[in-house]
Amino acid sequence: MRLDPGKVTSRRLKIQISYDGTAYHGWQVQPGLETVQGTLERILHEIEGAAVHVAGSGRTDAGVHALAQVAAVTLANPIPVANLRQAMNRLLPRDIRVLSVEEAAPDFDPRRHATAKTYEYRIVRSPVCSPFERLYVHHHPYPLDEAAMMRLAPLFEGTHDFSAFAAADEKDALGYSKVRTILASSLERGEERLIYRVRGSGFLKHMVRNLVGTLFEAGKGNVDAARLVAMLEPGYPGKAVLRAPASGLFLVSVEYQTRGPEAATAPGPATEDA
Repeated sequence: MRLDPGKVTSRRLKIQISYDGTAYHGWQVQPGLETVQGTLERILHEIEGAAVHVAGSGRTDAGVHALAQVAAVTLANPIPVANLRQAMNRLLPRDIRVLSVEEAAPDFDPRRHATAKTYEYRIVRSPVCSPFERLYVHHHPYPLDEAAMMRLAPLFEGTHDFSAFAAADEKDALGYSKVRTILASSLERGEERLIYRVRGSGFLKHMVRNLVGTLFEAGKGNVDAARLVAMLEPGYPGKAVLRAPASGLFLVSVEYQTRGPEAATAPGPATEDA
């Protein structure tokens, strides 16, 4: 439905989305490829009757899933938020669901105003992985020193230079900092699986998968505490040698402070894909 721009006022909307990333080439729009952002923009174009831009809290890689990604869009369509959620879910493929839609401040930026994110990585340790969860875990039935992995996981906590855990093509321009703050990092054993959870104020491209890959190397006896600590020091010459597969990674949540009048000029740290 096309709207008369002289009769409506645009509004900023905050959207919470859950998606199965298996069929998508990540979040970010890429020419000729199916992406989550591109799919959302396509169906919102149909609702709005004009091109729209959907901004996300950060990019997720191909095959990575989200329990609660946050995005924002500016629309002129006056459709109530509950009806918009219903309309989006009717038009979207079933592997993307809109959980909620709410009015937001006109300057709301889901990336810049995020204060923390939590990711979870799921590793199945049993000899056989159920075919019904193979797309949502990393199956690793081989020997690992799980106790060593659990001891080393908290060493990522704190403010460090995570250059060694960034993607090889991560920006190296002057002034682009790879210092990030990890608020919590833990590896726990559940029934036939390991669950790694990490919460931080921001993440670099491929960072979480590289953290998990390094814990795998610790489990194989190739990384000890001293080496891991050295990898967090500025100027470390190497890179994480193992990146965990995308299928086991979930974006669990994105956190925001309640915004007062000062919040518009005091955004949280930027976040990238993980």
